[in-house]
Amino acid sequence: MKKLMILALLVTGVAWSAHAQDEKKTTIEIPQWVKNIKFSGYGMLQYQGQDPEGNHSNTFNLRLARFILDGKIGDFDWRAQIQGTNATGPGQPTVQLVDLYAEWRRFPEFKIRVGQFKRAFTYENPTHPITQGWRAYADVINNLSGFGDRTGERSSGGRDIGIQFAGDLLPNSDGRRLLHYQVGVYNGEGVNQKDMDNRKDIIGGVWVMPIKGLRVGAFGWTGSRGAMLDPLTGETRSVEKNRYAFSAEYSTGEYMFRAEYLHSQGWGAAKAANNVREIDYSKGDKADGWYAFGIVPVIKSKLHAKARYQCYRSSKEWSSAKTSYEVGVNYFFTKNLEAHLEYARINDRSLAKHNYNMVDVELDFRF
Repeated sequence: MKKLMILALLVTGVAWSAHAQDEKKTTIEIPQWVKNIKFSGYGMLQYQGQDPEGNHSNTFNLRLARFILDGKIGDFDWRAQIQGTNATGPGQPTVQLVDLYAEWRRFPEFKIRVGQFKRAFTYENPTHPITQGWRAYADVINNLSGFGDRTGERSSGGRDIGIQFAGDLLPNSDGRRLLHYQVGVYNGEGVNQKDMDNRKDIIGGVWVMPIKGLRVGAFGWTGSRGAMLDPLTGETRSVEKNRYAFSAEYSTGEYMFRAEYLHSQGWGAAKAANNVREIDYSKGDKADGWYAFGIVPVIKSKLHAKARYQCYRSSKEWSSAKTSYEVGVNYFFTKNLEAHLEYARINDRSLAKHNYNMVDVELDFRF
């Protein structure tokens, strides 16, 4: 009997121990920063056809795929974003890290962002590729705002590595802030690249918001791209980047109107984007361009009509101008699935026959 009692006590003790362990497992607390992590992403599928003389093409294209992790730790927000695209150049598909940053956001008047992120230049640069609403960012944005940059840096979606300070000031009686500022210090080489000449790019912008939906601003950029081959001397040197932009935008409800002018001083590369590092003196050391567009609802939350005019001059001469006149529609199946249809009449003065047509169709989705 004594042995049986001892055995019963042992069994009971083991049972209680297992139960306690199970209880302990079920009460493990998940850290708040883990709960704050959000996974999202989007894809952009494209068909594009164009008919420049002697170079007709039509093709299906995987324009973009992105996978995003967002989170919050205390007063810091953070983001990590990976991109897959075949748009960096002919035969150059790539998967790369495009965003990796943390931002201290305790005060709206003063925020600090560190890592790899969008440069503080122009309104269009930080706009989401889907909500931007067109077959591509404007040509002048692509060339002078660090996408497929004039200086030949690899396609970087307007991003660089550095630190940025920004804030919103002067709240009115409704709490809406009337003045925004931002200034950043960057390597000047684009995504996932170290500084090649130990000189930093400094980019800043400021805008006022006198009425709800309207903002009018200006931007400045001074810096360089290092290790550029000079074909005249055979040596490598830095190429200056001195740029400015003027911007205006009005956005309310489903209406969006925006116009920007950009100017650049500094030699360009023999070819934009693709990580080219040879100076091309034939283009001159100045370039500029502008665009203006409007997107308006035809059927609320379903169908938008759009029109855009844009021009980019790679040597700030009319003989180098590429001008586009574009119209189209955006149709929303749901808030996370939309189709874009666009027709463009393009005048490219670098071609023997200047005028040609382009048709673009996209299916874009978010998750």
